[in-house]
Amino acid sequence: MRLKVMVSGIVQGVGFRPFIYRIAVKNGLRGYVRNRGDTCVEILIEGQDSDIKSFLRELIEKKPPLAKIYDIITLPVEDTDEEYRDFKIFKSSDEAELSGSIIPPDIAICDECLAEMRDPSNPRYNYFFITCVNCGPRYTIIEDVPYDRGNTTMRDFQMCEFCKSEYMNPANRRFHAQTVACPRCGPKAYLAVNDGEKIECDDPIREAGKLISEGYIIAVKGYGGFHVAASTLLDKPIERLRRAKHRRQKPFAIMARSLEAVKTFAEVNQWEADALLSYSRPIVLLNRSENYYLSDLIAPGLHNIGVMLPYTGLHHMLFDWVSDPAFIMTSANPPNQPIVKDDIEAFKRLAGVVDYFLLHDRRIAHRCDDSVLRLHGDKTVFIRRSRGYAPEPIRLGFGVKRCTLGLGGEKNNTACLVIGDKAFMSQHIGDVENIETLEFLESTSKRLIRLTNSRVEAVACDLHPKFATTMLAKRMAEERGWRMVQVQHHYAHVAALMAEHHINDIVAICCDGYGYGADGGAWGGEIILGSLNPLEFRRLGHLEEQPLLGGDMATRYPLRMAAGILFGHVDIEEWLIENSKHLPYGNREAHIIISQLSKGNVGLKTSSCGRVLDAVSAILGICYERTYEGEPAMKLESAAIGGRDILTIEPAIRGDVIETTSLVVSIFEERNKLKRRDLAYSAHVYLARGLAELAVEKALERGIKNIGFTGGVACNQIMAQKIGEIVRLRGLTFIVHEQIPPGDGGISLGQAFMAACT
Repeated sequence: MRLKVMVSGIVQGVGFRPFIYRIAVKNGLRGYVRNRGDTCVEILIEGQDSDIKSFLRELIEKKPPLAKIYDIITLPVEDTDEEYRDFKIFKSSDEAELSGSIIPPDIAICDECLAEMRDPSNPRYNYFFITCVNCGPRYTIIEDVPYDRGNTTMRDFQMCEFCKSEYMNPANRRFHAQTVACPRCGPKAYLAVNDGEKIECDDPIREAGKLISEGYIIAVKGYGGFHVAASTLLDKPIERLRRAKHRRQKPFAIMARSLEAVKTFAEVNQWEADALLSYSRPIVLLNRSENYYLSDLIAPGLHNIGVMLPYTGLHHMLFDWVSDPAFIMTSANPPNQPIVKDDIEAFKRLAGVVDYFLLHDRRIAHRCDDSVLRLHGDKTVFIRRSRGYAPEPIRLGFGVKRCTLGLGGEKNNTACLVIGDKAFMSQHIGDVENIETLEFLESTSKRLIRLTNSRVEAVACDLHPKFATTMLAKRMAEERGWRMVQVQHHYAHVAALMAEHHINDIVAICCDGYGYGADGGAWGGEIILGSLNPLEFRRLGHLEEQPLLGGDMATRYPLRMAAGILFGHVDIEEWLIENSKHLPYGNREAHIIISQLSKGNVGLKTSSCGRVLDAVSAILGICYERTYEGEPAMKLESAAIGGRDILTIEPAIRGDVIETTSLVVSIFEERNKLKRRDLAYSAHVYLARGLAELAVEKALERGIKNIGFTGGVACNQIMAQKIGEIVRLRGLTFIVHEQIPPGDGGISLGQAFMAACT
């Protein structure tokens, strides 16, 4: 019997061909296996029926740990003159007829490679780029498919005889491992000063670790881009780094040498430990422990700190000559621009920031930032889904008829390609506010289409007419003959939640900082009805609209937001003038604000939940200026840890509107009488209770069992916990994001999903 088998999924770059070779030989079959240009694997097998059945069973049950099989297509093949005397791995084919397969994400160094790197008797002892079929870069090195060495940046390195012998040995775990290399033939690391001149030293990686420990700032080239590394124990290099990167308050991620080291300064439960140690190696937000001893300048004003573990041999070696528990390891990118990936670009952009460069001579094909997540109990909440996860798809649970591309909004963007029952989300793109990031978004979108061999029919974007992504969608639609679909921001959040959890209808709470509303208003604290029919999406309720005094100025300086809410209910003039030093134009600006409010010259209003939290943060003296996305609300959450609900007011719901003025007024009046921690906590509880009660009411009216929580505020643990408690007490199902970010990094999925259903 002769059979052709087509396997789609994540089956290239995960040791699938060597696996197929071994089980075919084991079952006495003849034929071949090869990669294809559509990222699938093609197998031809010939042998006894019982042996073929055994092979197909083992194909599913014993597949490599990193492989994901989506579909297996089997076709009988008529006998031909071609004979197969044994089983071989054939040269890859450029054929591409199937859609929906993808290459794997980058994978952290495996324990076997790490042990070999530490073994003085091993030929790869102390080799920073040690990899095998089970670990190493994938997504960031591939330039084209099929996944062969010649289509990756490893083609610049000719295998030596030793590496080639392992590559050709079926019994070796580097059998057909495209990243195989050793000190003789593979990429090499070197140290340079910030003018590009190389430093002669025997061990550049460990020397770089010593320099970081001594207080120098080092640019470190990794898998998907450059990091900037600094000490976590010394304040001066962190102060320098903040000045150079124009990051006055934004937290820096750190890389700890080991899990044991993490436990000396942070609280780590079992779920967090599992995330830290996973092969994805994300940054995990951990609560500081009581004996936290790292610099307070790493994450000012926050109760948690972003920690990751080493995921390359180079990272492990950085710590070998030092006792430091961790290093700052932050993405090397200019403000609002993509992470730096090329050496020339790094010297140009980072020479004024860092003292030294730790480089290697392997090109990075595609940039990819670190992933960031936190745990709410045992539930994963992505802040950023990128390295280690992208481009592995989210399974939708039901198929869509059209292939569609979503481009996201303006902040924290990703691209998403929906095809069949899968959603392929790109790595983190960032804020699309300049030409570099917009070009990154476009090139990444094209790459997703190429890797999955997709035929796009529609492109989806935000409803906002002035977003750069809206303009890009329009241009791509015109150039390629695609249909263009604009999706309201909060509807996209809700649609993403539905797609992720495979549900047909939902009443969802959608809270964030701002989104362009279906009525042209500034939405951000909404109760949304979601349905598989996009035409049935609608706003059922919202937070009270409050003055957004000065538009974007109110989002940056939350005192403006607080003044707009409080005016007319309490006397704020003395308080505002007293705090005017926190406004860019001081006393003069405070008087202008009061004058505008007195004349009713308010302009735009917003229902944003984020802006209410910002106002409370300013009233309590926690944060007066937003220097990074979500800062006032994040610091308010940190201030609320360990607090109690001490306000006596209940959420007032008038019709479809949740009143927020009384909350802000009460906090203002009690700010000098009650503990700040309790007031901060009470603000969260009030908002959570009001939103949950209105959502439950709307769901029960319609016989809907599912209540969702989405938008950037859904990253807030206090809000998520309180809303969930209320929803479950009413006997309804509470749904939150677990596979994609609840914030704007997830809306590209909702956009593409709605376009596919339209």
